[in-house]
Amino acid sequence: MSSVAPLLQPVTGSDRIEVIDILRGVALLGILLMNMEALSGPIDLAFTGIDPHWQGADRWADALIYVLVQGKFFTLFSLLFGAGFAIMAQRAEAARREFTPFYLRRSAGLLLIGLCHALLVWSGDILVLYALMSLPLLAFREAPLRWLPAMGVLTYLFSAALMVTMGLVINTAAQTEAGSTALAEAAAAGQRAVELQRQAYAHGSWTDAVVQRLHDMRVNLGGMLVVGPEVLGMFLIGAGLARSGAFSAPERFDAMYRRLRWGAGPAGLVLMLVSAHWVPYVAPGTFTPASGFAYALSSVAGLLMCLGYLAWIVHLRARLRWLAPVGRMALTQYIVQSLVGTWVFYGYGLGAFESLPRAWQVPFALVLFALQVVFAQIWLRYFRFGPLEWLWRAITYGRWPPLRRTAGTH
Repeated sequence: MSSVAPLLQPVTGSDRIEVIDILRGVALLGILLMNMEALSGPIDLAFTGIDPHWQGADRWADALIYVLVQGKFFTLFSLLFGAGFAIMAQRAEAARREFTPFYLRRSAGLLLIGLCHALLVWSGDILVLYALMSLPLLAFREAPLRWLPAMGVLTYLFSAALMVTMGLVINTAAQTEAGSTALAEAAAAGQRAVELQRQAYAHGSWTDAVVQRLHDMRVNLGGMLVVGPEVLGMFLIGAGLARSGAFSAPERFDAMYRRLRWGAGPAGLVLMLVSAHWVPYVAPGTFTPASGFAYALSSVAGLLMCLGYLAWIVHLRARLRWLAPVGRMALTQYIVQSLVGTWVFYGYGLGAFESLPRAWQVPFALVLFALQVVFAQIWLRYFRFGPLEWLWRAITYGRWPPLRRTAGTH
């Protein structure tokens, strides 16, 4: 393994692009706010819109998270993954080193970590999908820079078009007796899936939860046809931004960032409000033409709002530098969020499943994230990488990189 060491080396603190770490830090907070409902209750009841069973302050909290957060920060995280890919490829080319074997080891390492997370900790994992979609990303390494944004947007919009098409097909099928029966059976199966998650996660042992997580992972992988193009599209957009220099020299792109702040962001918010008003909630296992169109609207809104958020974070980067350390440890901190959440809420932990009101999930997430920020700042005083970042680098580079800081390292 050590023979690989001279080829490429892990990026040290002094080589990092700070604004990307800041963006990762903000994205990590958004992901936690989005995932809280899925950590504290059945995952199939989360990400379904504004749940009608919430009332008062809980309903307002659910609505605000749905409109402002859900689908906006996992896309930002995906964009940053693509940016990292482009930066690594550029550095390999500058060093005249072979990139593909290194990158494939990196994807394999992420897949291994993601599978452990999805099966042993929490079934809402996104890392497995990232690892799988990182493989087609490699085919775009030599794509002309001017093509990447358009290819990314078109790939992303495939999911929206697919959902509209599915809605039209289902509308036609629902006119027949067989189609109507199949839709009713799907809705009933959706409710049974929720009850199985309640039983396993609220009352079952850790082993019971692992068995349920295996089932959830199979279902999630089945949804790759919808979520996969969104992730790959954001990868390509992020790669284009990184290759253009929009992260390494953001001051050169003031006009672009200004258009995203005042154009894309507000336009996305309007579309999101229209979607949420039109179809505020979709019960598990149900799908209608209206929900297909509403999903398409919310998907486009998520892209526009993600880019708007990105532009605002870049604009405020000098005030947000305190988030850079947690961004540098984003992989570790993402897993920590799942570990803490499942320990607090699952039956084999403290057993608080479905007991935390929606409004209180927001301060819970903010306190947890604040602790993560403090932990990251302390950890990185003594270590060069987060624990999982260190493991991932060892798999990627074929050797164990130095973990502890020494005098003079950054």
